Amino acid sequence: MKIITLGFIMVIAGVLLIIAGMLSMVYHAAVQKSGSGVGEGWTGVRGGGVVMIGPIPIIFGTDIGALKVVMILAIILMIIAAILLFIPFRLGM
Repeated sequence: MKIITLGFIMVIAGVLLIIAGMLSMVYHAAVQKSGSGVGEGWTGVRGGGVVMIGPIPIIFGTDIGALKVVMILAIILMIIAAILLFIPFRLGM
């Protein structure tokens, strides 16, 4: 598989994940608004993120639960980056 094909597949997968996330948010917002009382079932906003600068992650989040999930994802990203760094790619031109 050529590296261009792999890159294209990864971009398409990323776009599909973003669309799935937006649809999930819309679904949860619709289910939450269909409750009988105002504010019923409200859990608050939780979130977190990771910024990868090379192999070094910068992690931020709103609570411990979100930080744990983001740290696991950062470790996975670092492992994938290390694997891709040491796998020699042959560019067939």
